Amino acid sequence: MGKEKVHINIVVIGHVDSGKSTTTGHLIYKLGGIDKRVIERFEKEAAEMNKRSFKYAWVLDKLKAERERGITIDIALWKFETTKYYCTVIDAPGHRDFIKNMITGTSQADCAVLIIDSTTGGFEAGISKDGQTREHALLAFTLGVKQMICCCNKMDATTPKYSKARYDEIVKEVSSYLKKVGYNPEKIPFVPISGFEGDNMIERSTNLDWYKGPTLLEALDMIQEPKRPSDKPLRLPLQDVYKIGGIGTVPVGRVETGVLKPGMVVTFGPSGLTTEVKSVEMHHEAMQEALPGDNVGFNVKNVAVKDLKRGYVASNSKDDPAKEAANFTSRSSS
Repeated sequence: MGKEKVHINIVVIGHVDSGKSTTTGHLIYKLGGIDKRVIERFEKEAAEMNKRSFKYAWVLDKLKAERERGITIDIALWKFETTKYYCTVIDAPGHRDFIKNMITGTSQADCAVLIIDSTTGGFEAGISKDGQTREHALLAFTLGVKQMICCCNKMDATTPKYSKARYDEIVKEVSSYLKKVGYNPEKIPFVPISGFEGDNMIERSTNLDWYKGPTLLEALDMIQEPKRPSDKPLRLPLQDVYKIGGIGTVPVGRVETGVLKPGMVVTFGPSGLTTEVKSVEMHHEAMQEALPGDNVGFNVKNVAVKDLKRGYVASNSKDDPAKEAANFTSRSSS
């Protein structure tokens, strides 16, 4: 993967069964995030199990299962490319995973894509007091994800199909809630889509010719480029730690500030363990340096997996390494 495009991180959020897996799988499937041979294998398996109609979600579910079994060490398969950006989907769609990963700090996204079920009953369940549409939007804002794209999904299943009235109703109600949370709805694109049929995902749909705004792909390219504090000391919170055969211990995480390079001596806080970085990889490609926003795996010398834990922070030993705080000030969001 070259460095000519800016790398951004996206989290896909929304109520259960809103179509997160299908929409995410469709993007990854169509925009080159998955090796063609992998797609062909998954398609064949889906057909054999009569799951052809769940093609995109099936691809994502298979990737998730393979990642959980340790076949891939990082988030390499969860990527796609737009005209402007390299995009990494930093989170598997899923309520519990989303909360856990967001709070870790390593998974702070540059933009949240909120998937809304536009069908009768589906939207109402998500936007209800106990619905995850509300909860996820509040969590995203509270945890620092200030940019959002809203996708009114399943427009092919509204009554009538591709209903402008239903879209307008959803935009009005969701905008009202997002404003209460802290977002500015005027800066949030509301894209009517069908994650399965593909309407307005990548190309403009004739089924939605009343809609004059961007497609989902265009909306992703409209994300404001994040400021990357590469001039600050290195801070890399660990998302996970793996033992890879023939390589050794590989911590995985997102560079928050500073630069990580092979040959650098890093200290892991709070334990104080110090070691040398042997190599750095992103999307299975070796890197000479990793910058803020990059999700990377890096091989370290003479360190056992048990010596490192999720949530530890890697710093450059020679440039203001992270220290334990005696106290801190917090601000609650009611």
